[in-house]
Amino acid sequence: MNVLRWLILAVLALHATGCGTIAAHAIAHAPNRYPTWFAPTPPVTLALSAKFFTNFPMHVAQVGPPLARLRYRIIDPADYDLKVSSTNWLEHGKKQFQFDFDATIPGPTNVWTTKPRGTVILLHGYALAQFAMAPWAFRLAQEGWRCVLVDLRGHGKSTGKMIYFGTREVGDLEQLLDTLDRTNELAGPVDVIGDSFGAALALRWKGEDARIHAIVAMAPYASFSNATMNIRSEYASWFPKWWLKAGLTDLPCVLQVPAADLNTTTALRRRPVTALFIAGGDDHIAPVSEVKKLAALASPGSELITVPGATHESLTYYFDDLVAPILNWLNQDR
Repeated sequence: MNVLRWLILAVLALHATGCGTIAAHAIAHAPNRYPTWFAPTPPVTLALSAKFFTNFPMHVAQVGPPLARLRYRIIDPADYDLKVSSTNWLEHGKKQFQFDFDATIPGPTNVWTTKPRGTVILLHGYALAQFAMAPWAFRLAQEGWRCVLVDLRGHGKSTGKMIYFGTREVGDLEQLLDTLDRTNELAGPVDVIGDSFGAALALRWKGEDARIHAIVAMAPYASFSNATMNIRSEYASWFPKWWLKAGLTDLPCVLQVPAADLNTTTALRRRPVTALFIAGGDDHIAPVSEVKKLAALASPGSELITVPGATHESLTYYFDDLVAPILNWLNQDR
């Protein structure tokens, strides 16, 4: 979903002077520490039954430093018979979407229930949580994969006062994998599917962890600052550019990293990986041109597909367009 849309709103929450430093701390502030009334009206609505979550217990993995507790759920293979329907319309000139998901929960066992064909870790976008990737967990589980839904640091029910835009989250995910292995919940090979911020994390993770097999990156951003400014242009053009730019300038100091390390292009230049890249034809946050930059830096064998008409928020749920290529990608070398 939206990579950094909440950044604008986070900055607005702090009305002090000092600008750059205050804006930088607001950008790094954990999204789940802001009040719920502060959330924007989403352009995409997901209709999910409570059964998608209540039938699958929450687990906790201790990660850090800095110390945090990641909440995750495991969806084991079964015949969930996931069905998807959608509608879209224009509201004030902007595309709006609703996606409805229905599944049989608990699902009847299938041939993979006791012996999954692998594990897929699903990584959500900025300011979202497990629910955003839940439909894919059930769709892939019915095809035989054990799926792990995780709330990233500072998101959903996980803890953490700050987020680090990939510079520390990869360590969190490596420790999550260690926890799954230690508790005998890991069935190899391990694949990762990420959306937006989660896609950028997936690309970084594969470059640093030899245990990761296949990667699917939906709408990853190439340049952190470009994505942030694109959000301003798309959703809050009235917001002063100079204030946001001041925050972006000071953010590397707050996170104690070089500015270039926040860009996904930097991660791929250092450690190119093979991945399936997916771009939305109407994505104005991580536009096709930006995703192409990442695909050009990736290792040989990578692929790029574009879904016409898909926006940044809606791309993940174009199941009719994405199920076949994603399944083909995950099935490689098995």
